[in-house]
Amino acid sequence: MWLLVAREPRANASYWTGRRWFSALDAVAWPMVWVLLVSQFDVPVGIVGPMVVAIALLFSAERIHRAVWVNHRYWFTTWRWGRIVIALMVIGLVLKFTVSA
Repeated sequence: MWLLVAREPRANASYWTGRRWFSALDAVAWPMVWVLLVSQFDVPVGIVGPMVVAIALLFSAERIHRAVWVNHRYWFTTWRWGRIVIALMVIGLVLKFTVSA
């Protein structure tokens, strides 16, 4: 038996001065990180490299549209993944200090 539960739609993001510019920067930065990562490979990547670049550009265009024109529905990727990275770094530092002590 399947049970489907509909979630409430996510609330609109609060607006503050400079939000459009920061969200546009965030919308461009993350796909460009993927392009830079693919360009750093020393081995031949074949068709995968150009495909990653093309998909990153498509995602970037969609994200820029949402960041500039539908800003109340844009959520920052840097904030989402930054919290996870910082939490992992804190855990790593705690483990490093407990092992070395």
